[in-house]
Amino acid sequence: MMRMIRPLTLWVLLVAALLAWQSAAARGLPDFTVLVEEAAPGVVNISTTRTVQSRDNPFHGFGGQELPEIFRHFFGDRFPSPPGGQAPGRPQERQSLGSGFIISEEGYILTNAHVVDGADEILVRLNDRRELTAELVGSDERTDVALLKVDASDLPTLKLGDSDALRVGEWVAAIGSPFGFDYSVTAGIVSAIDRTLPRDAYVPFIQTDVAINPGNSGGPLFNLDGEVVGINSQIFTRSGGFMGLSFAIPINVAMDVADQLRDEGQVRRGWLGVMIQPVSRDLAESFGMESPSGALIADLDPEGPAARDGLQAGDVILEVDGSRVHDSSTLPRLIGRVAPGSEVELALMRDGERRQLQVTVGDWPDAERATASRPQESRQARLGVSVGELERAEREAIGIEGGVRVRELDPDGAAAAAGIRPGDILVSIDHRAVSSPDQLMELVSELPVDRAVPVRLYRDGRSLFVALRLRAE
Repeated sequence: MMRMIRPLTLWVLLVAALLAWQSAAARGLPDFTVLVEEAAPGVVNISTTRTVQSRDNPFHGFGGQELPEIFRHFFGDRFPSPPGGQAPGRPQERQSLGSGFIISEEGYILTNAHVVDGADEILVRLNDRRELTAELVGSDERTDVALLKVDASDLPTLKLGDSDALRVGEWVAAIGSPFGFDYSVTAGIVSAIDRTLPRDAYVPFIQTDVAINPGNSGGPLFNLDGEVVGINSQIFTRSGGFMGLSFAIPINVAMDVADQLRDEGQVRRGWLGVMIQPVSRDLAESFGMESPSGALIADLDPEGPAARDGLQAGDVILEVDGSRVHDSSTLPRLIGRVAPGSEVELALMRDGERRQLQVTVGDWPDAERATASRPQESRQARLGVSVGELERAEREAIGIEGGVRVRELDPDGAAAAAGIRPGDILVSIDHRAVSSPDQLMELVSELPVDRAVPVRLYRDGRSLFVALRLRAE
């Protein structure tokens, strides 16, 4: 009898240990139930209405019915004109959905600028099913942040966290209205921080794998303490739906914008007046740097703060007030959050030496400038190019004193290997100005072999640097 009990007891103990282990493992996963119960009342659904002028289009022919939303998602409200022109249609209403969240009891609400862009009417639906008309206090397209105001008091608000304290791998959750399904909750982890997206130089995005879909835009991203750390803004997708790459605006950035919109009605951000490019490994070598980092100034606005305070094309900005400029995408963020009129100390590399320079940051201008492009030619065999002089009008249009234009290019030459193209205007080589084809030939004859040297050029009205490396003949 005792012999039978012992195996049974051992089996029971093993099962109990397994269940205890599973329970402990389960306790290691986050529980979002309390977070959702406390935070959901502060999340709102936002619907907008705007009037557009309908027009004939190639997709017309669905029995007079309105186009499916998927067509507008890809093509917008404008479609190619049919042959022979088009007659203006009658006004039509367009509706869109998004999310937002309440940040003060006085009725201020944060959302994305693109959610309310062009809206004639903004309707906010609260968790208790009340519907309120919202006023647009202001929006900032560069950060995609908008501030709304509803006429109500004692509203449920959300706690705001510190997005600078976020760490990769941390659990986060989102509440929003994907495809109109109100108060949907999704969760995941922080995949990366300080992400730069095309055309969004001023936002260090938080990348997550939280499921975000159309309608989630403008909704809050929470940490495990139930604090808002971001505004869900964008997804990367090839299908139109979630693919595991979601991007949120850090709440610290969003609140700075919201405060300015509430207090001043607009957003002011710092401006240097420089055109920058990344520092490649060859360019770093040509500038005497140990590693490729920082932001290389390819060109300056002659009337901008940088030119006024002594910065030059070819300078590599390494730090702003002690904050490291890891790459060219970092500089706009660091300067953008400096109040216009403030002075910053820049650490930079110039002519192989590290220097410090004080610059008074300007205010972002309302408009931006552009540029233009032709006689005696000279062949530069060592470079593998044929170059010609510039006319005076061309130089004045670009704002340079010298320079030569590349006419033809040997596809196997050193210039082609460096990325120089026909039509480029060579301005300097190895930090020495190029004034004529003959002078270029003289400069190239003095260049070292098998060492990268910087070449500054103009292309399509923009200034940039390339690294040139001559090979032994």
